[in-house]
Amino acid sequence: MEAKLSSVAKTLKPSPIQQLSYLAERSNAINLAEGFPDFPAPPNIKAAAVSAITSDFNQYRHVQGICDLVADKMKQMHGLDVDPVTDIAICCGQTEAFAATMFAIVNPGDEVILFDPCFETYETCILMAGGVPVYVALDPPYWRLDEVKLSDAFTAKTKALVLNSPHNPTGKVFNMEELQMIAGYCITKDCIVVTDEVYEHITYDNEKPHISLASLPEMQTRTIITSSLSKTYSVTGWRVGWAIGPSCIAFAIRNIHAKLTDSAPAPFQEAALTALKSPPEYYKSLRKDYEGKRDFVFKLLGDVGFQVQFMPMGSFFIFAALPDTCKLMDVEFVEELIKEAGVVAVPGCGFFHTSSEKHNRYIRFAFCKGHATLTSAAHNIQQLLDASGRLNLL
Repeated sequence: MEAKLSSVAKTLKPSPIQQLSYLAERSNAINLAEGFPDFPAPPNIKAAAVSAITSDFNQYRHVQGICDLVADKMKQMHGLDVDPVTDIAICCGQTEAFAATMFAIVNPGDEVILFDPCFETYETCILMAGGVPVYVALDPPYWRLDEVKLSDAFTAKTKALVLNSPHNPTGKVFNMEELQMIAGYCITKDCIVVTDEVYEHITYDNEKPHISLASLPEMQTRTIITSSLSKTYSVTGWRVGWAIGPSCIAFAIRNIHAKLTDSAPAPFQEAALTALKSPPEYYKSLRKDYEGKRDFVFKLLGDVGFQVQFMPMGSFFIFAALPDTCKLMDVEFVEELIKEAGVVAVPGCGFFHTSSEKHNRYIRFAFCKGHATLTSAAHNIQQLLDASGRLNLL
């Protein structure tokens, strides 16, 4: 029966992140691999979901109030005028919003530019839509965007560009000079931009408020923003997200979403109304808490011998490099870390798609965990230090 599989299905491999999370569960290891919090979601948001269920909001449903609140946020944060009736599609998380967007805009053979390293889902969605991923490598250790590389990536077949900022896995926040560079080429080349802005409220060190590429001159009409409740409100399993774009594209995304999943989970849509009304103090506290976790894990990794030159400016990941003294490659290192320390992280090779001898020298650590989890992970790792204070695996 394997011969009956589609060509795309034959190329798909299980997510290494999910596989490692399953391994963490089976081995009772501490999970610093997958990007989901292990601490409770805000009580008022959970209470809103419970209330929705007991109030029988349990059938197919479109909660227009989400669109109204998201449109208000776009105006407040970015000065964008978004029509909540025509310009927003509610989807099952950012993942489906992104997939539906690819199905809405990509024809077979269209090229889509991505920045490498990047989250694995993007490539899969582009391939399923019949598109061709084209990668522009960011330059380590600070993951800067090179204009020559960007310029060379555009061809007559380029249909779209994907921008994830704040960035998974590196924690990079694209600066205004880079955003203006991207916007300039997309305008000149008449290219659509699809953004993943799920970490929009998670930036650090008094970083300026998140800038959406859509807010730059001439960019709103050629940008589709995708985002969700998941990261900001610690509800990654609720699967409520959205796509924002020109009305004709938003209409297409809504139609594709309806054919794929019909509706996002009804009670969680209702709870989204409470989440999206969170006061400014909530977002300030969120950033402060995550900044403390980032600083704790960053110091731990540097102290035990990882190369951590780049302090993440956003998201909740640290992309640490193995030192030259380490004889293990990334996958081997993670396997040993699980066996010896009972801690799970993610080999960096799964995020890279361009060729380089350095791409198997990175490990991604997720610090979106509770204090007890992070201190336990630190304790386990510190049990493997040699006489010089370095992790003996390095």
